[in-house]
Amino acid sequence: MLTLHTAELLVPGPGAAALPGGAVLVEGDRIARTGPYEEVFSAYPHARVRRWPGVLTPGLLVRGADELLERTYYPDDPYETTELGADPISGSEALEALKMTEPRWGHSARRGTQRLLARGVVAVCGRFTVGAVRTAVSRSGLTILPPAPYEGRPDLDPLAGRKAAAEAFHGILEPGALAGFAVFAAADEAELLERGSATCVATVIGGRLLHRRR
Repeated sequence: MLTLHTAELLVPGPGAAALPGGAVLVEGDRIARTGPYEEVFSAYPHARVRRWPGVLTPGLLVRGADELLERTYYPDDPYETTELGADPISGSEALEALKMTEPRWGHSARRGTQRLLARGVVAVCGRFTVGAVRTAVSRSGLTILPPAPYEGRPDLDPLAGRKAAAEAFHGILEPGALAGFAVFAAADEAELLERGSATCVATVIGGRLLHRRR
């Protein structure tokens, strides 16, 4: 099935010119074509169209994901938040007090990956040593990459501390590439960097819509 995603601004990737009213045509799990919406739609008039507000960019990459998913606990809402609060819990003493088990780590990782998808993340770098966590990440649809260097503490927001939004992009939106991209409620890259990835409207990985803001 062909799906045509279009937004107010298309940013294909680092160094590429932004295209107002641009579109990405997806066939299966791959990008078939990019370009002005009118041009692509006229060539593929039977494609299903998804119109998004804001800016459409490559999906984001998170480094240090093992720290975020194997050494950070995400309380189960609403069952645990009354006692533990809604914020992620980290630190050896705090985690020891929770008496974590592998299944509990797996459930936490599932909630963590949902938070990542809700921020436009399509790929994570890290070495996952807890089986239940790795299973949760694999099933989420996120691409798992080898560990990569990073500075400071890992953050659920890949844009935090960046000088340019493009530094957090994973891949380039071009024909033949895996269809992994995100849409943010921002006018352009500068506003996206200023407001952060919490502005994510939708996340697509392998052609599948894995997150959509309600």
